[in-house]
Amino acid sequence: MTALRALTDEDLPLLPGDTSGFDYFGPRAPRTSAPSAVLDEQGGMGVLDDTGALVGSVGWIWQRWGPNAQSRNPMIGIWLTGAARGRGTGSAAQRQLVDLFFRHTAVNRVEAHTDVENVAEQRALERAGFTREGTTRGAQWRDGAYRDGYLYSILRADWRSAPEAR
Repeated sequence: MTALRALTDEDLPLLPGDTSGFDYFGPRAPRTSAPSAVLDEQGGMGVLDDTGALVGSVGWIWQRWGPNAQSRNPMIGIWLTGAARGRGTGSAAQRQLVDLFFRHTAVNRVEAHTDVENVAEQRALERAGFTREGTTRGAQWRDGAYRDGYLYSILRADWRSAPEAR
């Protein structure tokens, strides 16, 4: 069973990224400390496989659709090792993260964004209960060019009405 846990500084070398072709956003300074697991801040958590091995990470940044605090919501992302992909681990991890946000914060919406060419992530998000809302044209700089993406979301009401997604 897939599980999430707080990352530690010792985990950082195990999470290199940049192996799928969709992870290259340009040179970045290496992380020197693990991201926060506090849901109300920008942060991240480790993804564990059935054996308890660290096989990736989920993260979130905060977006705001209006001027008030109630318009704030997390946008989530995921990275998995090649061996963990295609096994349902990503969908399960993203479902667990959504559940954490809806159980422990007052947000009404959780978002995700993925490259239009990243069909595997699109399928994973849909299996996790997300709805594709539309195309974000030229929204993401990756691998030396601006790329189109798809915006996905799940609302609190969707989550409550679809227990099988959990």
